[in-house]
Amino acid sequence: MKKAKLLWIDLEMTGLDPEKDKILEVAAIATDMELNEIAHMEAVVGVDEALMKERMVGEFWVKNQSSYDALFKQNATGQDIKDVEKLLLEFLDQYFGAEIYLAGNSIHQDRRFIEREMPELNKRLHYRMLDVSAWKIYFENALNKKFIKPDNHRALDDINGSIEEFKWYLSFIKR
Repeated sequence: MKKAKLLWIDLEMTGLDPEKDKILEVAAIATDMELNEIAHMEAVVGVDEALMKERMVGEFWVKNQSSYDALFKQNATGQDIKDVEKLLLEFLDQYFGAEIYLAGNSIHQDRRFIEREMPELNKRLHYRMLDVSAWKIYFENALNKKFIKPDNHRALDDINGSIEEFKWYLSFIKR
């Protein structure tokens, strides 16, 4: 079986502070280095609704009301974070070899949540990461080129957008 190299992950959280906020939704796509999808998975994490109401406030959530509503609605079907971590570890066992590179947009922020809430998953990940946002910074500021990605703020949609964005950046490179 073909082994994946890139683990594209996107997390939807109650906010951006790993000390106070919690993971609500996880999506992962396994790809090879040519960005061909090998497999994907999604999971909902059940979080205390009072914490969601306390932390999911402000302009971002007002602008993204449909995501806010959907995350609250699916929360009742959510699993414990340890069960979601177990599913992710099984996903890694099935599709990856020894080296697993985390990939995504601003993936360092997701990694902070993974370190805190899913330590066993974190141990399996290589210290190197493929962060699409580094490419974004260069292309927008040095080349005045901008990729327009849909703002769905749902985990699986966001990963697919990140992969498409990375493919777009790579299209400027001659092989």
